[in-house]
Amino acid sequence: MSARTLFALLVLLLLVLFSWLNWGEITKPTSLSLGLTRVEAPLGLVLVMALGVVSLLYLIFTIGLETAALLEVRRYARELLHYKKLAEEAEQSRYTELRGYLEAEFKRLAEAEKEEIRALEARLAETLEKHGNTLAAYIGELEDQLLRLLQGRGGENT
Repeated sequence: MSARTLFALLVLLLLVLFSWLNWGEITKPTSLSLGLTRVEAPLGLVLVMALGVVSLLYLIFTIGLETAALLEVRRYARELLHYKKLAEEAEQSRYTELRGYLEAEFKRLAEAEKEEIRALEARLAETLEKHGNTLAAYIGELEDQLLRLLQGRGGENT
């Protein structure tokens, strides 16, 4: 309980104690004016009844406020849960979208890598063919030079 509620209960308890201690005076009849007429009634009892009615109205008003606040809190909790679910679904769709993007990007990179490997293989084959042709030309030249040398020596010996 809050301090305000405890204070209200303490004041109410003191009023009940005061009424109990002075019950004889509270119930003593007196002449009361109602504006147009006069009646004979106990003033203290009328005031205690008025205090009781006001207290009952206050209690009903307080219960109404508490009930309205609780209903509003429940409504806010439902809205919060709804928005939390929406946020989780949005987050999940972002993960799915990211996964799709990454898979597409990996496929693109794999294709680019394959193309680059094919290009390197083609350049390697071309380079090997050029070096092979160059080597064949050198070997052909050496063969021609050897044949000329052998023919030149063979022609000198005969």
